Amino acid sequence: MKEKLEALQNAIKAGKRKDAAAVTAELIASNAGPADILNALVVGMDDVGRRFKANEIFVPEVLVAARSMKASMDLLEPVLIAAGIAPEHTVVIGTVEGDMHDIGKNLVAMMLKGANFNVVDLGVNVSAATFVQAAKDNNASLICLSSLLTTTMNYMRTVIEEFAKEGMASKIIVGGAPVTEEFAKEIGATGYSSDAASAVTLAKKVLAA
Repeated sequence: MKEKLEALQNAIKAGKRKDAAAVTAELIASNAGPADILNALVVGMDDVGRRFKANEIFVPEVLVAARSMKASMDLLEPVLIAAGIAPEHTVVIGTVEGDMHDIGKNLVAMMLKGANFNVVDLGVNVSAATFVQAAKDNNASLICLSSLLTTTMNYMRTVIEEFAKEGMASKIIVGGAPVTEEFAKEIGATGYSSDAASAVTLAKKVLAA
């Protein structure tokens, strides 16, 4: 069993989607503990995130690893639900209004899923009101805002102000090419991340605070 779990970790690290799905199916069929399988996925994606932050791998490699993780999660999720194992936190993520870019946002969403967050992806061009409503509907613990344009990044301020108007003391982290830590502080964001791997680390830190 240990060997199979290690094989699953390695399949995720290498971005081998078919292998990841096959090993996951074998583990499920052999009645391996769903928590153990999930932990193998998390360990694999944690390693991917570490190597990405160290510039040992790049976005394409992270994407194929994340897709491999998704192939496994598609098989594992029904088993987790049946076992009563659910993600501890829900994250709402989206690219802000006026911005149609989604590669960075998608990468963050996949990395968060790989770290066992329940992720509600609102897509692109998302209004402040939609973020607020999604946070209410899903009892979200964290909101992630993305922007790739200097012309749209100031809308992040609008989203944060909308949450304040609703009296919601939400934890909101921001990121995207033009966004800086200084800008995040200026608009009252809870935190800022420069890349997808760091976003997962930040999310865990913010929610543990």
